Amino acid sequence: MDDKRNILLAVVLTIAILFGWPVISNYFFPPSAQPIERAEQQAKQQGAAPNVRGGPLAEGVQAIRPIEAVLGESQRVAIETPKLRGSINLRGARIDDVVLPTHRQTVDEKSPPVRLLAPSGTADAYFASFGWSGEGVRVPDANTVWTADGTKLTSQTPVTLRWSNGAGQTFLIRLSIDEDYLLTVAQTVENAGGNAIAVRNYGLLSRTGHSKDKSTWTIHTGPMGVFNGSANYDIGFDKLDKDGDKRFSTTGGWLGFTDLYWHAALIPAQTLPVDAQFRKGASDRYQADLTYAPAVVQPGTSLSTTSRLFVGAKETPVLDRYMDQQGIALFDRAIDWGWFRWFEKPIFYLLDWLFRHIGNFGVAIICLTFIVRGLMFPVAQRQFASMAAMRAIQPKMKALQERYKNDKPKMQQEIMALYKTEKVNPLAGCLPIFLQIPIFFALYKVLMLTVDMRHQPFYLWIKDLSAPDPAHILNLFGLLPFTPPSFLGIGVLAVILGITMWLQFKLNPAPMDDVQKQIFSLMPWMMMFIMAPFAAGLLIYWCTSNILTIAQQWWLYRQHPVLGQPAADTAKG
Repeated sequence: MDDKRNILLAVVLTIAILFGWPVISNYFFPPSAQPIERAEQQAKQQGAAPNVRGGPLAEGVQAIRPIEAVLGESQRVAIETPKLRGSINLRGARIDDVVLPTHRQTVDEKSPPVRLLAPSGTADAYFASFGWSGEGVRVPDANTVWTADGTKLTSQTPVTLRWSNGAGQTFLIRLSIDEDYLLTVAQTVENAGGNAIAVRNYGLLSRTGHSKDKSTWTIHTGPMGVFNGSANYDIGFDKLDKDGDKRFSTTGGWLGFTDLYWHAALIPAQTLPVDAQFRKGASDRYQADLTYAPAVVQPGTSLSTTSRLFVGAKETPVLDRYMDQQGIALFDRAIDWGWFRWFEKPIFYLLDWLFRHIGNFGVAIICLTFIVRGLMFPVAQRQFASMAAMRAIQPKMKALQERYKNDKPKMQQEIMALYKTEKVNPLAGCLPIFLQIPIFFALYKVLMLTVDMRHQPFYLWIKDLSAPDPAHILNLFGLLPFTPPSFLGIGVLAVILGITMWLQFKLNPAPMDDVQKQIFSLMPWMMMFIMAPFAAGLLIYWCTSNILTIAQQWWLYRQHPVLGQPAADTAKG
């Protein structure tokens, strides 16, 4: 009876921790978001022009054309770094052509690189732009053709874009880029006219449609940002569709759109206050923009403001370095580590260290499993010792159950007294289960979230450890011309998981309770179906852990022979 209660308690607590805590934490500790008044009102109060925050919304309905045709019809400055390729459109000074040469669209080595930004007028238009709004002064717009002082933007050769309005004001955008994914954008206004002018800088990101990566309760995709030192995941495309614009005032931080592996973010000067917002325009177009406070530029002076733009893959070491060395507030939150990031990131760095020294991510996962099981070996010893003690007092428990079978409260009281007398903790056997939960969940998040794991092969048929096992049993490993539905897509790794779990339970002495027997007999095959759609890397971890547990059980049974005896025999003793 007590064993059954302990098992049920372990299952309930496991489910509560995995599924309940994120809901509870979001309810009681929601991310802070401070709404602000419209920038038009603030601009009026400060003597600047009433203007749409973040500049105008990007254009709406356009004829969709091939990207090659759109790229070929405008003058451009090439972008060329080890991790970024593309170009900048001199019409509108738009950063609208970016691909990631180190990341392919599929596991095929001949697959084209991942495209992140694309110009307006293409199917997946996605671009960044920086500009000015002002009153009584002609400012550049989306149709302005800029002049560049270079033809190629590299990490060693910055490029400056220049445009003069013919009335004494010259606007400059100096672009520089590092070896990874960060562009620095310095906007300067030179006023050679006879009067002061009022301007305000803005930057915007515009994209078409929702993210192709679905946002879930464990992995956020879509609009997000960091405002006043707090990450805000509670925006989302659906909320913009339903509730309209989301507005914030912040000093520092950043905002943008995040996908599962890719990220684009506007990063203002971290010491200056800005107005930030997300909004939806026509034709399923979404925009994130930021606007600095209005400023007056006196005759014969200039004014500069420096922002940054991140466009690239969410590589954990790169994000951490930008946060630590560049001072970008909470930039690692672009990856939705969740509540257990304090534990998940060390797991990632350990796995990454193993991978860099071994060269195969699957083998690194297996080595990680050995490390985890080694660290938990003392705990497992205590678990088996507790199980041995519990089995040793089975005859006394049976006697109490028979004696007080008509008085349940008295029976429970006597059993608890027996535990105390024999110095037995009935919950000690559940401890390894609870210790495994954060490790398993951390590895799940690492495999699901980190681009470092994407398209990493193992051996034989496993070409991508971040994807489910492709070798399905029901279609004879691809020999039959059909793809089973996801809930029937049982792969080889899932079968190995079920078999190893069945062997693990088989090695345990048969429980006395019939309900427990049924649970233990069904659980391996239920887990086989439940885990089949998960990443192959996660199943490799679990299968390896099961095999090590079987070996550990065999060794510990030799240390505690009473565990190897059937429960009925122990009870007779």
